[in-house]
Amino acid sequence: MSQNPEKPHSSEEKLSGLEDGQEESLDQSIRKRIRQSAPGLHRDDTPKSSPPRPVSIEELMETAKGVTNMALAHEIVVNGDFQIKPAELPEHSLEKKVRDIVHKAFWDCLEAQLKEDPPTYDHAIKLLGEIKENLLSFLLPGHTRLRSQITEVLDLDLIKQEAENGALDISKLVEFVIGMMGTLCAPARDEEIKKLKDINEIVPLFRAIFSVLDLMKMDMANFAVSSIRPKLMQQSAEYERKKFQEFLEKQPNSLDLVTRWLQEAADDLAKLRCKMLLPDCSGDGATGGASALCSTAVQNRAYLKLLKWDHVNRPFPETVLMDQTRFQEIQLELEQLLLMGTVLLVTFSAAGSALVDIPGFAEKIKTIVKVLLTGMHLPSFNLQESLAAVGEKVCAEVNSCLSQHGFMPFSAERETGLKGQIQAAANPDNTICKLIDSRIEKFLENYLASSHQKSLPAIPGGLGPIQRELEEIAVKYVRLVNYNKMVFSPYYDAILGKILTKEESQLVGKSEES
Repeated sequence: MSQNPEKPHSSEEKLSGLEDGQEESLDQSIRKRIRQSAPGLHRDDTPKSSPPRPVSIEELMETAKGVTNMALAHEIVVNGDFQIKPAELPEHSLEKKVRDIVHKAFWDCLEAQLKEDPPTYDHAIKLLGEIKENLLSFLLPGHTRLRSQITEVLDLDLIKQEAENGALDISKLVEFVIGMMGTLCAPARDEEIKKLKDINEIVPLFRAIFSVLDLMKMDMANFAVSSIRPKLMQQSAEYERKKFQEFLEKQPNSLDLVTRWLQEAADDLAKLRCKMLLPDCSGDGATGGASALCSTAVQNRAYLKLLKWDHVNRPFPETVLMDQTRFQEIQLELEQLLLMGTVLLVTFSAAGSALVDIPGFAEKIKTIVKVLLTGMHLPSFNLQESLAAVGEKVCAEVNSCLSQHGFMPFSAERETGLKGQIQAAANPDNTICKLIDSRIEKFLENYLASSHQKSLPAIPGGLGPIQRELEEIAVKYVRLVNYNKMVFSPYYDAILGKILTKEESQLVGKSEES
């Protein structure tokens, strides 16, 4: 917003004053994030902890509202780029056609009234009243001078008297409105205000004024959101936890998926540590390994499992449901990064030390991979064909770069070998892919374990060419995980307390038997 002291600055209190239309727009802007449905609805394959009880329509509506409010607060805090945007109707939808017809009828009626002799100003005065309300809505309590100006100039009773007596100068009123809009608008809207001054016909001018007022309302709402974000971040964890608890009280089995998710993570970690201690997983070593499990380690393992999730066939755990889209985006980014790292590794291995230190070569290979693997997660995408195209492009780039720097280009045999290695990355069991994948997972695991430290963990060998991309994903991923922990850790601790106690008692029993 403008820094002019007479220009209003939005605040938390302004957010509560948003009109219904803005609230609907604010709600619509996050519906894509929560459309998968509220937690607890995907339960067909989950054993019920208790018999379902009848739920009234009022309870359902109240629960849905609570989940939506929680999702909204979460979206504002987690998404730094969150903005309210005007709702846009589909181009050929019935709603848009009806809206356009109604608007055209209104503006045609206004134009007909103003062309009468003498002119009729009924519609114009109603529009001035709406404009007055909009301008006043942009003010804070301290803007007394501006409020007085708007109230005095746009005095509807006086305007009606002037219209009845044939003394109304509507052009003068509109000129005042445009000047006041210029005072109140954000600097980004100065160009739109300037264009208003170039419109001479009154009906198109009124239409343009309302269009700019809508933009100003969006600016005000977004400024209000950005203003409350720091305060919201301090309280959002507690707020989300409270809202989730309210939902949990109405739906007692709303942690079933979370329990299964954490149980699987604990089982995976116990098996992994068991393998590291003794191949046959028996004796005191197994007991010691399993008993070393702690809540934090299991939670970190559980969050890593979200990056390999089957989103089509398996419901997402309830406590991370609002972030399912974000975790899925990170998962897709990592899958593409895995192929990129594999292509770079086999390329540098095939070329030897000749290309390692050439500036810009790795970036060119990355660009090739990104372009040709765009849409790799669509059902129609053919990975084998795309990797074949990647191999052709990479070989051409390698030969060009080698020739430019005085090295011998690849022979036909070496080209065939490199292309074959790149195409082999389509196989999930490819040794190089599995190596890169395990090292990426290890890096993310180390980052989760050391997320409270300022420095990032060391990049494992072979991941140097994709270090920047991996670190960017890791920062985004760990920020998401840490916030989720902050909100839901009491629930995780309670569930894991039971899981780990049960496993420990079982291990103690096995140890006594042996």
